[in-house]
Amino acid sequence: MRQLILGLRLIAGLLALVVAPTVAHAAGNLASRPIDIKLDIDRNLKPSDTNYTLETGKYVRWTITNNAPGEELQIMAPDLWRNSYLEHISFGNNEVFPFGVYAVEIDEDQEVKIFFVPMRPGDYDWYIKGQEQRGLKGKFIVR
Repeated sequence: MRQLILGLRLIAGLLALVVAPTVAHAAGNLASRPIDIKLDIDRNLKPSDTNYTLETGKYVRWTITNNAPGEELQIMAPDLWRNSYLEHISFGNNEVFPFGVYAVEIDEDQEVKIFFVPMRPGDYDWYIKGQEQRGLKGKFIVR
């Protein structure tokens, strides 16, 4: 009987080794190679781009520049933010590590960088609050 119990323990131990889950390893540092996308708002409040195509799980650096004199702009992308991992936002020499974002405000002659990873596929609108009718809007297509 004792040999049977020892034999069963040995088989159970070997089975645990065979069916144990393997550890997944990332191929390098995801944050070291962001995909760069840019949005420049010119002096006449015209955007340089309106649509961006991204992949889930890819690290993105979205650089937004406000070149419109006397304009304070609020970048909105609420559905994108809810469906992404927001790593950080940088402006000048400052960085913010948010849990969530409602809007990112950019003063005249300023640049902001938003670092994020889209987590869920979909089509997500972005816009400048109050300026949508002037064409300051677009879409993120995440696949």
